[in-house]
Formats: sequence, structure tokens, C-alpha cells
Amino acid sequence: MPPNTQGAPWVRTRLRTAPWSAVAFGVLVLVTAFLAAVLPRAVEAYETDGLREAVAEASPESTVLELKAPPPGLERPEAARADAVLPEALAAVDAQARALLPGPLRADPAESAYGVRTGKSLEALDASLPRPDGLPPRFTLLAQSGAAGHATVREGRLPTAGAVSVDTRSVEGAVTGDTARTLRLRAGSTLSLAGFPDGPLTVRITGVLEPRHPQRSYWSAEPVLRTPALATTSGRPPQFYWEAGVLLAPGAAPALLGGQGEPEKYWRVAPATGRLTGSDTSAFLAAVASLEDGPGLVRMRGAAGPTAQLSTGLEQVIGAYAETREAITPVVAVAAFGIAAVAVVVLVMAAGLAAARRDEELALLRARGGSLRGIGGRLLAETAVPAVPAAACGLLLALLVVDEGPPLPAVLGAGAVALLACAGLPVRAVVAHRRPRAHRERGDLAHARPGARRTVAELTVLVLAVGSVAALRRRGTEGSGDVLVSAAPVLVGVVAALLLVRLYPLPLRWAAGPAGRLRGLVGFLSLARAGRSPAAVAVLPLLALLTALTMAAFGGSVLTGVADARDRAALLEAGADARIDTTDGDPLPAELAPAVRGVAGVRQVTAVRFEFAGERPSDETRSLTVVGVEPGTYADVARRMGLGGFPAGRLGAGGRGGVLDAVASPEVAERLGRAPRRIVTDGGPVTVRITAVRPRTPAVPEGEFLLVDAAGLKGRGGPTTLLAAGAGLDAKALRAAVRGAGSGLSVTLRGEERAALSDSPLQRGAERIYLWAVVAGAGYAVLALVLGLLRAAPERAALLARLRTLGLTTRQGRRLLGLEALPQALLAAGGGMAVGWATVGLLAPGVDLDRLALADASGGGVPGGAVLRADVWSLALPAAVTVLLAAAVAVAQAWWAGRRTPITHLRAGDMR
Repeated sequence: MPPNTQGAPWVRTRLRTAPWSAVAFGVLVLVTAFLAAVLPRAVEAYETDGLREAVAEASPESTVLELKAPPPGLERPEAARADAVLPEALAAVDAQARALLPGPLRADPAESAYGVRTGKSLEALDASLPRPDGLPPRFTLLAQSGAAGHATVREGRLPTAGAVSVDTRSVEGAVTGDTARTLRLRAGSTLSLAGFPDGPLTVRITGVLEPRHPQRSYWSAEPVLRTPALATTSGRPPQFYWEAGVLLAPGAAPALLGGQGEPEKYWRVAPATGRLTGSDTSAFLAAVASLEDGPGLVRMRGAAGPTAQLSTGLEQVIGAYAETREAITPVVAVAAFGIAAVAVVVLVMAAGLAAARRDEELALLRARGGSLRGIGGRLLAETAVPAVPAAACGLLLALLVVDEGPPLPAVLGAGAVALLACAGLPVRAVVAHRRPRAHRERGDLAHARPGARRTVAELTVLVLAVGSVAALRRRGTEGSGDVLVSAAPVLVGVVAALLLVRLYPLPLRWAAGPAGRLRGLVGFLSLARAGRSPAAVAVLPLLALLTALTMAAFGGSVLTGVADARDRAALLEAGADARIDTTDGDPLPAELAPAVRGVAGVRQVTAVRFEFAGERPSDETRSLTVVGVEPGTYADVARRMGLGGFPAGRLGAGGRGGVLDAVASPEVAERLGRAPRRIVTDGGPVTVRITAVRPRTPAVPEGEFLLVDAAGLKGRGGPTTLLAAGAGLDAKALRAAVRGAGSGLSVTLRGEERAALSDSPLQRGAERIYLWAVVAGAGYAVLALVLGLLRAAPERAALLARLRTLGLTTRQGRRLLGLEALPQALLAAGGGMAVGWATVGLLAPGVDLDRLALADASGGGVPGGAVLRADVWSLALPAAVTVLLAAAVAVAQAWWAGRRTPITHLRAGDMR
């Protein structure tokens, strides 16, 4: 060959030689890069949705920022005082205040307003107005901007203001439809309001308004402006009176300065949530704190006056959201660490498989003078060609799938995957061939001995695992999201894998001895080869499988614990699968029970009657809840619901001496005792004897109770509650049956209560990530198992070919490969179940699932809160799938090898 002639390009030649391997590697990198890029964006997305929903669903009273300032002092001329509260002056301050809002806090102009109001409500003197308990109603007057854009005039017109001064005693006003109906007002009505020195202020109602968005900030920041409310005095007993609001024209504000209603200027800024993101939480809290008592308030006072004050409940709203997020984030981080660990192992295994397939080629290059730098550079270029575009495609796909959040975390995640994928093969090759060798050394477990470096590394991992478990049990998941604590399940799985790799050859070698004395060689060969499998082949697949199985068990147990807590909370809220109550305390319609019993899915129906009793004849108040039931049907419902079930015979009416048998809560049983006790009910005195004690019962899921047979209760009252049991009942048909039976009935469904507990975006997002992490971990574990078997496939095929030349049948060959793969699969399955169970048991005391399970995140709705317990299905199902998949791959491998002639596998130098 002439000196200036070059050979074929390395990268192109290698990719053309094994195109399907390059495609499979690229798909693996694409999927891994997508997961690494989409995870931070998915977390940011559900945190953003949670923050926006927390602000949007909180009451406007809590979220609006109200800047208040007193009116001009009496030392100023009346004309100057009037000019200071006119709409023009207030609008100028409003523009300045919005401009001074620190980011990320932004104003919603459509729902923000400003004006002048009476800080103290004014008493109405009109005798025609409703007067509960004989007290006159009181009105808050608001000269607020923007009424025309927030209301529809149903009657009359909007109020106007002419030349209004401090001495004006007649103004126009408007009220909402609710206020007009409650206080019997209409267009043309007049209100005479006390609190002015030279006679009452007359407000002529010119219009009745219908709010366009009554629940938004404009109308709900001061609820009495929208809907009147009953207020009480501080006396004993308290007396009731009406509090309402009247909307004045903005130009009528000067008239409020002449009275004793403590007028004040105000600017209400409704926060805009459209551009808020989850990462803005800390800055949002800092901005609110600055406005309430910090540099932000100083700047606001520069616009509104030196004595202006800003108040808001946003700090409490955002603080509650932040507490929930801080409680959920460490639990989600556990899933993220688990899937990341398995993905890293699988990428390393893919690099190891490629390095093992080309071991002889690389050894020959080193023997012929190839440098480590040259070989590593070529291998790096070879892997970068499929890996980098695949990682870029995964990143682009993640950006398209989830459009929330900054791109930097996604870019870093996909970049880390690309870096690991590109560096895996060159690093493995350079480490394995750092010295040229004449022949290939044995790498099986019988020959390999753990070195000092490996022992130190394993002890380091053990110390980290012990420390993480101890920290998690002591501190829990609450806090700043400690990486070591979140990695506890992964570290436990890694330690278990390292321990099993050291121990698992021993029982196989012990079993190989007796198997060698049996007839036939399949059992002995399978055990001998399984016990001598190459160390690299055994460690990484086992590490991936154990980590994935541990995460599957932990993640499944988390999801099961959350589901159980919600089921229990929903059951304690409803008492049964369906609960029907009368809203006015009247007895249920007689046709209701048959109608409900005929609904599809209803298995049992029981009627309940509530009464109240005094525990002693001398008691003036009757505080004991007595529940009259039909023993047979009620006991069946209690048994089906799992709430204090008891035999129907525990309740009896008209026993010896007319004593009623009763089932009581522990507190009632402790006070009344087990001997017959006379109590006074609404229908008269009865004697009861407690025969059983139950902590809960369907009629009264929480609280004290005394169950008796309704037939033994005196009086003519009928049942007021109907309980229905049936897991698959038709909710629509049930509501239709209730509507058909009568009015004044409320329906509570256990399924609806259950759905309401998982309605938070934070909860839904965290559960979704956990579920997908478990699924992805299982997929990577399957891939790790397949890669482990594929790496040993050429050697197994060659062994099978040799044995076939010695007379091994096809059936025996399949058994041999199946039994050889079975020990490692059984080890991974059994070890995964044991490690998963131990991990859940070790970490359960430190994992708080209350915030993830319950909407209120208090745990008070469920006795004991949400508890992490080992889930049998999460332990057994992945382990069984692992064993079955390993057997299936081995059988398929044997079938494929059996289709080819032995000479194909025994050609000299052929490593396929």
C-alpha cells in the first residue's frame, strides 16, 4: 500500500459492522436521557400547578394585598382633604404601588381595586330593615373603583357623584342582589346611617347589581360587599344583627370624611398566578415579608404616605404549600435516586457488554502497539456518534412533553447521560487493557479474589448505608432534602447486592458435589457453571436487579400506604360506601330504603336513628349520642365496612327487666360501666347494659356513641340516616333514587370523598412520578437481566455446541441453559424480596406519608396517619416476573442456538 493511502475510517467501519447494536445503544441512551431530562421538568410542573392552585383556591381575603392609609388630617383644609381621596389621586398611588411590587409578585389588574371605605360599619336607623334580636343592621360604605366592569345592573343604574364635599350628607349607592333580597332593598330605597355630627348620612339606592365573578377578589376581598352576614355581639347570650356593604360612586369618597366611620384609603392588589412557578416559592415569601415589614413597605409608604400599612394572608397560604412540598419532595427524591441508580448500572452494563465482545480485538491492538489514548479516542468517537444525537433527541422530547420549568436542569440531566454513555466503553477498555497481555485471564468467581481496594469500597458503601438509614429513622424525610437520606433504599440494595455476590457461589459449589454423583450431567454442569460465572457478569446484573426490586418494593409500599390511608380517611368521613342524611333532621321518607336497595351494586342497607341522652336523670344537657339501629342489617354493614363489627346478638330490645343491650365506644363504656344503667333520652328514660365495646361504628365513625336496638327506644321519631354498603354501587343511579324519594336529603359517597383526598396537584404529581419510577426501574431491571444473559451468550452457545458433539440432546441443552440461569434469577428474586421487606421495615419509622396521602396533610383524619408497610404484591410480583423472564430468555437462547449447526459455533477464532 502506498504511504499516503489511508485505511477505512474507524467509526464508519465499526458502525457498519454492527448497525443493530449501535441502534439499540442509541435507543437506550435516548430513553435514559429522556427520563433524566423529563424528571426535573415534571417535578417543576406539578410544583408550579400546586403553587398556582394554592393561591387561586384560597379565599381572596387571604390572598389580596391590601395597602391602607388614613385619610388626610384635620389640620389640612377641607378642599385639600377632599382632593386627596378623589379617584384621580388614588389612581396615581395605585399605579405607583403596582410598579413597586417586588418580583415574582405581580398584580392582576382585572381583579385589583382601590377606593375609600369606612373602617367601622355604620348603624342604619331605618325601621323597615330586618332586625334579628331587635338590633339594627350595620353597613360598610365603599367608594370603590371599577364597578362598571365587574357587575351587571339588574335594576336601576350605577351610582354617580356630583359635587361632593366633606359636608355632603346625601350620596348614591348600589347593592348586590343578595343584599337587596336579605335586607329588603330595591332601586329607590334610602338608608339613613348614623355616625355623622350634624345628622345622618342618606344613601339612596340607585341600582341592584349582579356580580360577574362573585368569588374573585373584587367582590370577595370584603365579603359583606357581596353577601350580607349575621354578626353577633359580645354579650351573653350573644345577639345577632346584619352586616352588609353598599357600593358608592368613587367620586363620593369625600362624604365619608365627615363622619365617625373611621374612613381609610385602600389599594387592593390581587396577585396574578399565571406566571408563577414552583421555583418562585422562596422569592415569593421573601417579597411578601418585605412588603409587610421590610424594604418593600418603606417603598410603598413613599407612594401612599408615611403611615401606610400593608397586610395580606399570602404568607400563610404559600407557607402551607411550601410545608407540603417540603414533606413530599424527599419521598419523591427516593424514587429519583432509585431509577437513577438502576439506569447508571444498565448503561455501565451496556458498555461492559460491548467491551467484552471486543476484548480480543482490543487485546490484539494493544499487542501490536496501539496506545491507550488512541484506542480510547477511537472508542469515544465510536460511541459518541449514536449517543450524542440520541441524548439530544431525548432532551428535545422531554422539552416537548413537559413545557414547564427552566431548561437548564433538563440539559444537565441529558448531558450527564450522554457523558456516561460516551465514556463507558472507552473507560472499560482502557482499564482492562492498560497492560498488553498475551492471553486472556480467567475472570470467574472461582479464580477472582476480592482485593483490598474492593473491600475498602464495599465497607465505605456499608458505612454510608448505615448512616443514611440511621439518619432517616432519626430525622425522617422532613428537612432540606438530604441526599444521603434520600439514597437510603438504594444504598441498602447496593449493600445487599455486594453481600450476595460474595456469598452466593458457596451454596452452588456445595450443591454441585452431590449433583455430580447423580445420573446425568445437566444438573452438575448447570450448578458448576453458575458457581463459576464471570465476576463482572454476576455483579452488575445482580446489583441492577436488587436495586430495582428494592425500589419496586419500596415504591409499591409507598403507593399502597397512601392508598390505604385515603381509603381509611374516606371511610371515616362517610361511615359506609354511601350515607344519606336529612338536612333538616326530619325522618327519612319511607320509600327511600327500598329505592336505595334496588340500586345496582348495593349489597346491604340499614336505617339509623339518632337521639341524645343524659347519662344521669339530673343532667340538664343531653350530650350522649344514642344511635338506634336494626341489629341484623346494621351488624352486616359494620362487618362489611370493617368499622367495629359485632354479632347482631349483642344488641337486644326488651331483655330481662326491659334492659337494652348496647354497644358503646370506649369512653362511654368507661363512664357507664358494664352494669345496667338508666339514661334519659329524648323519648324518655331507658335502661341499657353495655355488652360490647368498639372504637368506631359506621353511624358515628369518630366520636362517642351508644348503639341500641331502635325497637327499644321510646318516642315516635323515625330514622334520619341511611347507610348503604356496596363497593361497586352506581353513584348516578343512587343519586337519582334519592332525588326520586324526596327533597331535603344529602348524599355522601365514600368514592367521592376518596377522590377529593388526592385532588392536590402536588399529590397527583408525586404519585405519578413514583409510579413511573417503579415502572422504569422494572424496565431497566429486565434490560439488565437480558444484557447479563447476552454477554454470556457466545460462551454458552459454544459450550452447547461442544456438548452436542459429545451426544447432548436438544432437550438436555435447553435444560442446561435454563438451570444455569436459574440460580442467579432465584438469588435476585429472593434477595430482592428480603431486601425490599427489610428496607421498608428499616425506613418506615422515618418516612412521613401524611402529606402525600391526605389533602390536609395533618394525619388527623386517619388514626395513626399514613403508615409505610411492606406490600406483599410489590414484593412477590416483581420477583416472580424476574424468575420467569430469566427462564424464558434462557430457553429462547437455547432454542436459537439449537437451530444452528455445531460447526458454526466451533470455528477457530470466532467469538460470536
